[in-house]
Formats: sequence, C-alpha cells, structure tokens
Amino acid sequence: MRKMFTKVIFALLFCMVSLTVHAQSVTISGLVTDKLTKQPIPGVGITVKGTTSGTATDASGRYSFTTNRKTPLTLVISFLGYISVEQEITGNTKGINTELEPTVILGQEVVISASRTPERILESPVSVERMGQSTIKELSAPSFYDALINMKGVEVSTQSLTFKSINTRGFNSNGNTRFNQFVDGMDNQAPGLNFAVGNIIGLSDLDLDNVELLPGASSALYGAGGINGTMLMTSKNPFDYQGASFSFKTGINHVNDDNTGNQQFNQLDVRMAKAWNNKFAVKGTFSFLQAKDWQADNYSNFDRIGRNFKAGDRTTDPNYDGVNVYGDEVNANLLLVGNSLRSSFQAQQPLAYGAFNSLVTNPGLTSYNAVLNQINTNPAFAALRPAMPQLSPFLALMYGLQRGGVTSQAVSRTGYNESNLVDYDTKSLKASGSLHYKVTPTIEAIAHAAWGTGTSVYTGSDRYSLRNFSIGQFKLELKGQDFFVRGYTTQERSGDSYISSILGSFINEAYRPSSIAGPNAINGWFAQYALAYSSALAAGGSNDAAHNAARGVADRGRFMPGTAQFEAAKNSIVNNTISSGLGAKFDDKTNLYHYEGLYNLSNALNNVVELQVGGSYRIYQLRSGGTIFDDLGKKLNIDEYGAFAQVAKKMFDDKFKLSLSGRYDKSTNFDGRFTPRISGVYTVAPNNNIRVSYQTGYRNPTTQNQYIDLSVAGGRQRLIGGIPEMLNKYEMLTTRKPYTDASYRAYDASLATGTPNPALLKTYEFDPRGIRPESVQSYEIGYKGLLGPKFLIDAYAYYNQYKNFITAVEVYQQNGSTYPFPKFGVPVNAVGKVTSYGGALGIDYLLGKNYNLSGNVSYNELGDLPADYINDFNTPKVRYNLGLGNREVIRNVGFNVNYRWQDEFFWNSSFAAGAVPSFSTIDAQVNFKIPSVKSMIKLGGSNILNKYYITSYGNPAIGALYYVSYTFNP
Repeated sequence: MRKMFTKVIFALLFCMVSLTVHAQSVTISGLVTDKLTKQPIPGVGITVKGTTSGTATDASGRYSFTTNRKTPLTLVISFLGYISVEQEITGNTKGINTELEPTVILGQEVVISASRTPERILESPVSVERMGQSTIKELSAPSFYDALINMKGVEVSTQSLTFKSINTRGFNSNGNTRFNQFVDGMDNQAPGLNFAVGNIIGLSDLDLDNVELLPGASSALYGAGGINGTMLMTSKNPFDYQGASFSFKTGINHVNDDNTGNQQFNQLDVRMAKAWNNKFAVKGTFSFLQAKDWQADNYSNFDRIGRNFKAGDRTTDPNYDGVNVYGDEVNANLLLVGNSLRSSFQAQQPLAYGAFNSLVTNPGLTSYNAVLNQINTNPAFAALRPAMPQLSPFLALMYGLQRGGVTSQAVSRTGYNESNLVDYDTKSLKASGSLHYKVTPTIEAIAHAAWGTGTSVYTGSDRYSLRNFSIGQFKLELKGQDFFVRGYTTQERSGDSYISSILGSFINEAYRPSSIAGPNAINGWFAQYALAYSSALAAGGSNDAAHNAARGVADRGRFMPGTAQFEAAKNSIVNNTISSGLGAKFDDKTNLYHYEGLYNLSNALNNVVELQVGGSYRIYQLRSGGTIFDDLGKKLNIDEYGAFAQVAKKMFDDKFKLSLSGRYDKSTNFDGRFTPRISGVYTVAPNNNIRVSYQTGYRNPTTQNQYIDLSVAGGRQRLIGGIPEMLNKYEMLTTRKPYTDASYRAYDASLATGTPNPALLKTYEFDPRGIRPESVQSYEIGYKGLLGPKFLIDAYAYYNQYKNFITAVEVYQQNGSTYPFPKFGVPVNAVGKVTSYGGALGIDYLLGKNYNLSGNVSYNELGDLPADYINDFNTPKVRYNLGLGNREVIRNVGFNVNYRWQDEFFWNSSFAAGAVPSFSTIDAQVNFKIPSVKSMIKLGGSNILNKYYITSYGNPAIGALYYVSYTFNP
C-alpha cells in the first residue's frame, strides 16, 4: 500500500514539473493610503493574483516591483485591519493609487467545520470557535496551540512542554480520545494511541491559515470520535500565500525552579512557497524546538489501592509510594514475607528451627534477651552457638512472629524520582512538503508529506518518556469547488520511548531482586528487609527505627543516580523491549490508512436545497511487537467504514435554516451505528441569530480499549483490552473471575489486622459481550449576534446524556498464594446514565482607537452518575478568560494581554488522583512591526508572573516562559 502511494506521488510530480512558463517583465508601481485619514500606509502587501510577484509598501506607502505577467492582471492589496482590495489593471501599470478602508470584522469570519460548507460564523448551526491569521500574529502565548486555552469552553491538560491534550465540555484526560484533531483534512491522531500527540506533527504559526473548533459532539459529520469536540487546522495554500518566511524565538523557562534553574528555549520556523502561472505550486515548512521540559515532582504519598492521598513520606511510611517516584509501586506484606522465610528456614534447618521454636514459644522467656541468654548459657543449645552469627536473624524473626512484633504491614521498595529516569531534553522537529497542480481553475491535485519527531513526556496509566517518537503523514488529494477525494496514511514509530515505572522497578531488580525462589531466598530485598526489621525490633528499637534500619540493610548496594552502575542498568533496560521481559522500551510501528470522499450536490440542484454526501474507509494496522497490544507473533487489523448525508434548506424569507444530517459507521469488532443531527438557525434581526441543535455522537472503543496488553505501575498492574477475546485470554469470564476493587480493599484491611477474611472478596462480573461503543445525545441552544458594529456576543447552553459510557475498572485476580493479588485495569461500559450540562458566554468589544476587549466564561457540571462509576469528569466548574489588545497602539507597535482563571477541581485518572488547585495566569506580548523589511519583533511571555500551576494531577507544574522573537514576512 505504501508503494502505491509512492508511485502515485512520483507520477503526479512528473506531470507537474513538466510545465514551463515564458513571459516578459512589466513594472508596476503606486501608492496606498487610508481612505479615511488619507495617510499613506506602510507594510501593505501587494501581489499579482495567482503569482508570487509582489512587494510591500515602504514607509511612505509607495511600492514598485516587476512581474512576468502581461496586462490585464489583478493586484491583490491587503493589510491587517483593512478590507482587502482586488484591483484590475488593464492599461498603465505605473502611478496606481489605492485607498484601503478600515474594517470591522466581528462576526464576519467564514467557517467550514460546522456544516462542511462555507458560512458566516454568525450563521453557524452549532457552536464554533475560530482563530484566524490576524489573531495568530498577535498572540501573547508562545504558539497558537498554547493559545487554544483562551478559546471559549476549551480546557487543556499539560503533561509536558510539547504535549498538551485539548478538550471541551468535561471528561478531560491526559490522552483525550473523545476529541478529534484534523490537519488539512487528515486525522492527526497517533493510531496506536487514538489521540493527537499535541502538535508534534501539526502546523507552525507561519503556515497556519486558521483553526476552527467545534465544542461537543460532531460524529454526524466527522465519524467516530469527536464525542466531546473536533478541531480543524488549515494550512496556507501556496497559491495564495507565496514567498519565504521565517521566525526565530528564544527565551527562558524554569525561572525560580529549584530543580533546574533557568533554562533556554529556542525555536526556529521556516516556510517557503512558490507558484507558477497559477497552475503549479510547491510548499515546504521546517520547525525545530529545543528546551528543557517541565519536571514532574509531586512526591505526595499515594494509596494505589484506595486511589487517594495518604499521610507520610519515605522516612515515615514503610509503604510510601510517591506520585512521581517509580519503583516504589512494588510492595509486599511483611507478615507474609516473614511467614515464608520461617517456612523456608524450617525446611532447610530443621534442627535449628526446632530449637528456636521451643525457645520463642516458651512463655517463661518474657524477652528476647532471655531467649539469647538461654542459648548462651544452657548446654542444650551449645551446638547452635558457633552458627549464631548466621542464625540470629532467623531467631529474631521467629521471635517477632511468635510474640506479635512482626505484624501485617505493607512495605515498598525504595523508588527513584522521575527526574532520574525520564528524558527532559525536549526536542521537536517537524517538516512538510506539498505539490499542488490546478487541473482546471477550480480543481486542484495535491501530494503532501509531513513528518515530525521529538522527545517529550506523556501521562497515561504511567509516565511515558517519548524519546525520538515520530509520526509521518502522507496524503494524495483531488479537490474541487464541490467535491474532494483523498487518501492518506499515518505511520507511527515509538522510537526509543519507554515506561518510567518499569524502568525504576527493573533498576531495583538489577541490584537486588525483590524475591528469590529456592535456597537463596534470604537474599531477596523483602527477605533482607524482614530479617533486618525483626532483628532491630528484637534489639529494642522502636518500630520507626526498625523500619529505617531494615531499609538501610535492604538497600545496600543500591544503584544511585549518576553512578556508572545506575547508568549501565538504565541503558540496558531502556534498550530492551517490554515483550522481552528485560526492558521498558516500546516497539510500536502501528499504521493507519484512510480513504474518504465528499460531494456537494447543491450547485447541481440549483441551490434549491443544500445536499452533501460522503463516505470513508479506514484500516488500523496494530504492530507493537507485544509491547502495547496483544500482537506478539501476530498481526492485528481493525477495519472501519462509514457514510453520511446532509441536507439543508433556507425558508421563511431566508430567516430560518434547517439542517438534517446522518451518518452510519461500522467497525470490525462492533455493530454498525447510526448518528443523526438536526439543527436550526433563526435570524431574529440582521446579524443576530438563535441556534438550536440536537446532535448525537459516538466513539468506538480505541485500539487500546480493544487489544492492549501492557504491564504498568512497575509491573504491579496489567492493562488489558475489554473485548471478549482479551477477557478470555485471562479467563476473566470463566474459571478465574477477578475480585472487585472495593472488596479487595476490604480484604486487604482485614489482612492488615492480622485476621484475613477471604469471605470479604466479591467477584466482578464482566459483560460477556465485552466493551461496546459509547454514544451521547447532545442538546444545545445558543445565540450569536452583533449588538451594534462593535459588540459581538456568543452564548450557549448544553445538556449531554451518555450511553455505554466507556470507563475502566480495577480488579484483582487471585494467583495461587501470591500477594498482593495481581491487579488489572480493564475498560468497561458504565451501567446507567452519565449526564453533564453547562454553558458559556463570550464577548468581543471594539473600544475604538484599535483597542479590542474580549472575554469568555464557561460552566460545566456533572449530572447523573452510576453508583459504581469512578468520577473522571476532570473539569473545573467555572473558568474564564479576559483579553485586551491593540494592533497599533502607536505607530507600528501593538500589544496583547490575556488573563485566565479556573476553579479548583478533582482529577481522577488511571495514573493518579488528587485535587488540582485553582489558579490564574497572565500571558502578554508587545510587538514592533518593521514594514520596510516586512518583519516583526515580539517580546512576550506566558504565565509572566511565574506562579507555578498544574492542569492535571500527577503532571508537572508549569512556570513562566519568557521569549523574544523575530519574524520575517509573517
């Protein structure tokens, strides 16, 4: 299939480069002024339509350039804040005077995403947010992707500097599988993850034409997924935006960060585009970012069974498990370890065991010293005395077990901080190229290739160090005024990525195994701990002192970060795959192939009604070599196909527009699903519209929901897919049904008291059908309108009702006498209703003298919830944004300031759970434009007050990033 793509691309390239153009030079010159003030305007872009010929006005508003095009021709004259003009030139090409009229563009932007057909944003049938070029150039955030959080209703989970997950309307997550992200029509997800990896293979600010974001369900038009929102990013077409551009940004972050101190941030973006004769065009882009990543340093003590915070740290809690500490997930019950050692001692040293047992069970010997005195003075024990240096730890252990000193308490291994395990040297490199050929003036053929690689950190059920991770997307497309057909493939490669907790645990195992079977059992870490603990207790030490002494003994020889032993063990583990049993490395080479087409029949029907039809076919090829999926030694494929239709009609003197949409989708492991949408827009007054919609959305269980088979949490938990095939692999539907999380916690509590009660364990019953697709019914009412030419208001309210909501359960499966019981994370459908509701209000106000005031507030609330459902709404009830900007507060100088606040909320994920405090942050920038060289210098920063905050529990705190940038031909 990849060979087919290659052959077609080269054939298309051959056809394109065979074109030649011959023309004579013509000089064009003129003056551009403001229509109201009659003052010259510097920096105005002048181009010959359909060519790269052009220039910009100088400081006096004048321009002059040459072109190979003969008259008649059309000049495109444009400048930010003015209405663009297309001026026909039929005769004289010198002394052309043009006046530009300042424009108020509130509500006049054209969007496509809401109906897959162009329409004014004021007339959109559903809520839609848009970021255009004028906004992008004036952003205060370091990039457009960082600025998405300022859109109405948008929330972000920041897991690292370059890895952010976008969401709307609740149920936020670190890797958001409920939100779709498209770039030039291509699904931007990593096919092995089923969500977009931030903007690793997205667009740079230089090449971005616009962003459109649909909050809420959008499956009726865009297929499975997007149950909570869809974002479409569109790049600049090389026919319309030609020439060379570049931007260099440098700055610092980690200010006042005790972990690292100030660190440098650098980013270079380049874009080049060229068109010939409005027939053939090429475009290339390149971006490279390098910085030191934010470091996750939450060392709070976390109870992974109860899934909540617990008191204590490494020095006060023997079973300490730090949120961002790895290797300490591995624990054992001290009483069970002691009993096992006693049994082993009895088998290997029966005579010594018998003698010791007679002493520790003697009620007349009321202290450990009395027992030792008997051995040292009683002739009956004389034979033991020479071996007592080796035997005394067992005596102390047996004494502690008999007399109640060694009790049922969990003890964890000593872990390593995330900073010792994860690669924080963030890099992001992405490049793209495209060839464009106009078959006719309205039909365009495109061959496009994009590739991105980088090093980042992602939070799922673990913290994953994504080193040299890469994604490639390759597309062929033919599009016209009324249709498009496209095929593309996404190629995911895990590179040198690995699991941090597995790395921490395996380093521990490298210097001393947690347990050892057979005659050398006493050399295991927990055995050493139990023997040293009981010896310290027997010697009169307190419980805390005994634990500290025991850890010191068990940790002898521990590989310390920075030492040669540590680095050697680390390198070995990260270079061996998970499936080998020796390492923490992924080996994922999962691919996606997608084909789709759309035809708009409206023109063919003389626009009596608007009618669109389309269809798609997709193949997932899961190829992880057993490091993510259950695909070791076999190939897993998932096929999906679907079709949709939409009809719309204006009526009542074009004051009301009714739209009906419907889509059918089918996936390999699930029944087909139909998702309808109905919407209406009523114009109550010019530029004032009320919209009402009923939308349905659904998403298939992700590739991981279906086939994952992955050990996480230092090997203490296994994630498995929820389809019957995976449940049967672990006999969870038949002979080895697992126990519920709540009942296991109750049993664990009884074990801690020394009186274990197996009757507390309750079986979890999986649905024999396995996991099924999730769906939502969404109801929305909204208003968008201009209250005068300078005040735009947009408001909406929504109510969502989910069916078969995909969540996850944690269950425990008994495996012989092993304790703790092996833990499994399994995706399931919630039984019962899950509902949510909320609303948002946004305003834009032009204050005069180029000042613009904007603001929005969002409210989201969780409604009904099944009794056994783990609440992962993960969304603040209230958050708001305020913005103030001026593109030219004085000549060639502009600024922009954004303030953001959000409420406190509780975050619950498979990695960790805890409170996310409320926070506020300010982004700001000042820019200076240099029209004579078509350049802009920007000085700015995000979170400029440097108040560190988190967006999700267990992820790093985010501080300030201060930068200065120079952009040529923005």
